[in-house]
Amino acid sequence: MKTRNSGKVSVKWIPILSLSFFFLGMLFTNRLSAPHESDSQLISRRRQEQELQIISEDCTTKKKKPGQDKDVMEEVHKTHQAIQSLDKSISTLQKELATTQSSHEVRRTDESTPSHEDSQRKKAFIVIGINTAFSSRKRRDSIRQTWMPQGEKLLQLEKEKGIIIRFMLGNSATSNSILDRAIDSEDAQHKDFLRLEHVEGYHELSAKTKTFFSTAVAKWHADFYIKLDDDVHVNLGVSFTFAFSSFPFHCLSFIENLATIKVNSIKYMDFVGMLAATLAHHRSKPRVYIGCMKSGPVLSQKNVKYHEPEHWKFGEEGNKCFRHATGQIYAISKDLATYISINQPILHKYANEDVSLGSWFIGLEVEHIDERNMCCGTPPECEWKAQAGNVCIASFDWSCSGICKSVEKMKFVHERCGEEEAALWSALF
Repeated sequence: MKTRNSGKVSVKWIPILSLSFFFLGMLFTNRLSAPHESDSQLISRRRQEQELQIISEDCTTKKKKPGQDKDVMEEVHKTHQAIQSLDKSISTLQKELATTQSSHEVRRTDESTPSHEDSQRKKAFIVIGINTAFSSRKRRDSIRQTWMPQGEKLLQLEKEKGIIIRFMLGNSATSNSILDRAIDSEDAQHKDFLRLEHVEGYHELSAKTKTFFSTAVAKWHADFYIKLDDDVHVNLGVSFTFAFSSFPFHCLSFIENLATIKVNSIKYMDFVGMLAATLAHHRSKPRVYIGCMKSGPVLSQKNVKYHEPEHWKFGEEGNKCFRHATGQIYAISKDLATYISINQPILHKYANEDVSLGSWFIGLEVEHIDERNMCCGTPPECEWKAQAGNVCIASFDWSCSGICKSVEKMKFVHERCGEEEAALWSALF
């Protein structure tokens, strides 16, 4: 009995043996599955290496041929040039669209709210703004007594010829000062002022010029706008031969043919030739800038006349300024005046007004017309030219940037170089 019982396994060992067999089974299973898992990773790694090798071989087979880099760079350069050209075209179209929209807005405003004076006024050909100051009463009177019509003749000039002439002046620093009241009284007498929303000051001429063109564009729809100083002599009948934008073509052909006829009168031939050439070349141009073009040095020295504080923008010291019309007198077409009106807040002002105006047209499709008859000297120069039939548009002294002592000398210049009164009223514009 004792021998049999000793061969049996105790009940206590059964759980222990079960756990032992379980762990042995787990160990055996892991060892069998490990090689399969390693093989899977190896296959995956081999596949990635093969893909990389294929890509590498493909890139090697697709290497650029000699000279192909140059071709690619040329294509890139051409594409860049095409993009630049497109940008310029878009910019030009945007400017033209803005100008057109502004013109339509001004025209729509004039039509929607016409005043009694507007309803009686014909379309203007030219608006002339004579730059003046509070202290220049005698200069204004010297002009009124010579080349500028007065009273009924001034109104007749506006109605029959479409020429508007105004002394342009802003306001004093003090509202309703004695200076402003004196101008109000003078305007009530002569009715030849255009008051600007501008505070007067010598160093504010660039701002005043912008304000003048903006005000004139809003008030009159003209073909040309002219700015001149109050110490310059002007022959109106000659000065506006470039303003016949709506001149009849059959009359133009007649004048052109007439200019080729040999006649004894040199004066007649010179006038007709100048008129015909001006009409033929400039009558249909939308953006023209007319004046005596110059390119003077940029003055960097302080305490000198015409000093330019921003001289560094023009390059090295001693450089000349870009070409622009001298400030004594110049004319711009309506599109350019409208452009100034639209962009007035962002147009940069240099110290000198004529330089500022020239800078506003840089980058625009503008034709600069160098008209030397707009900057004749005072007698004897303008007198000799008048005797030769080449009547000057404007006369002044370069040394004084206007007629020296113009109050005393204006009448003398007018007697020697001025056109006959009939020339103005018989002119075809």
